[in-house]
Amino acid sequence: IMIDSSDWNVIEAGLKCCQGKGIVNSISLKEGEEKFLQQARTIRRYGAAVIVMAFDETGQATSCEEKVRICRRAYALLTEQAGFPPTDIIFDANILTVGTGMEEHANYAVEFIEAVRRIKVECPRAKTSGGVSNVSFSFRGNEVVREAMNAAFLYHAIQAGLDMGIVNPQQLEVYEEIDRELLTFIEDVLLNRRPDATERLIEYAEKVKGRADGGRRRADEWRSGTVEERLKHALLRGLTDFIDEDTEEARQKYGRPLDIIQGPLMDGMNVIGKLFGAGKMFLPQVVKSARVMKKSVAWLEPFMEAEKAAKALGQQARFSPSGLFFGNRDEAVTMAAAAQAAPG
Repeated sequence: IMIDSSDWNVIEAGLKCCQGKGIVNSISLKEGEEKFLQQARTIRRYGAAVIVMAFDETGQATSCEEKVRICRRAYALLTEQAGFPPTDIIFDANILTVGTGMEEHANYAVEFIEAVRRIKVECPRAKTSGGVSNVSFSFRGNEVVREAMNAAFLYHAIQAGLDMGIVNPQQLEVYEEIDRELLTFIEDVLLNRRPDATERLIEYAEKVKGRADGGRRRADEWRSGTVEERLKHALLRGLTDFIDEDTEEARQKYGRPLDIIQGPLMDGMNVIGKLFGAGKMFLPQVVKSARVMKKSVAWLEPFMEAEKAAKALGQQARFSPSGLFFGNRDEAVTMAAAAQAAPG
């Protein structure tokens, strides 16, 4: 459980009620070392982990150097004076908004990514986190751009060593699915690759925002693919709307349910596994994919049970040589129930 408040009294009240190991969000050096250590020792006494913001007495760190300096200072205080194990320290090095049109903000994403890279080396075994959607705040109201920007930023931050992030999983595109042109414009901004990057993205974002499909493929476009392609797309995007009918179509084509599970469904999950391993899909998206897989398998389960029941009841004639059950799902459920009720 994360106890998140700007009021220390609320945090301490939460710690008293929290069973198991919680996480406090957050403390910082904003009010000096004495208060920082007092709060840290209290958190440690309750056995919780802690998020430390990259603030000190002079304010919020915006450059890589300042972020690393403050985190190193906090790390030393926590490990040497407050008895904190490094693995219970989570540094939030301040994800700040890019694409504002202000030159001093142009390198904010790069500064964070480089700070994470250095914190992982200079504060051994500590974790890193951040509020991911802050980076795309300039584009609020344009969800296509925000979701793509959040995903692209998270991909690059993970490559640098980011351990966790706070993000709305509904505001997160699959990195591999981002339109290539849009991705170029976004990464030009995030990585500060050219001085006119913000202007170019703003211009492109208006075009995307104005399109009737909201910058995404029309809802029916992916439906025109093969059943294998549709199953893969549903798994990749976490879409359950058509999974029953697509799974049924696959059953009519493949016959035995196990061939569908071990074929197109596992093919789709293997792609997801590779994208997740490469940091191009994120845990909330993988969870949504797993729900689609579970729903598809649930549609097939009665047919698998009917296949077993046919042998017990001597009704193999109800199946084709490829294993296709001659009947609908309700009839498969009935056959399975009859086999269970049969004596012996």
